[in-house]
Amino acid sequence: MTDYLRILTGKEKPIPIYKGIVACLENPLAFPDLLEPVYREAMNLDDETLDRFRFSLMRVQLYADVHRNEDLETAMHIKYVAQVLEKVVFGSLVMEPTEPSAD
Repeated sequence: MTDYLRILTGKEKPIPIYKGIVACLENPLAFPDLLEPVYREAMNLDDETLDRFRFSLMRVQLYADVHRNEDLETAMHIKYVAQVLEKVVFGSLVMEPTEPSAD
């Protein structure tokens, strides 16, 4: 089983919001019900913690990209959860996929 808390935390100390995110990552069917509580918790974070939170979501997306060949369905779910959370909380994605330019 994937250690989502370790991925979210990186080399920092965990923050309480990670508990809800781990639940979202571990249970795809519960994600719609868990989205709002995570959002509401994020709205109470200070700027520094919000920054750490955003980087944790980026780490999850990178993890999904690196491991997508191992289990494509799981990787797609992981990335989807992280991207939805980032868009809902921050309004955009830092690592937004770009369209090839038509030069």
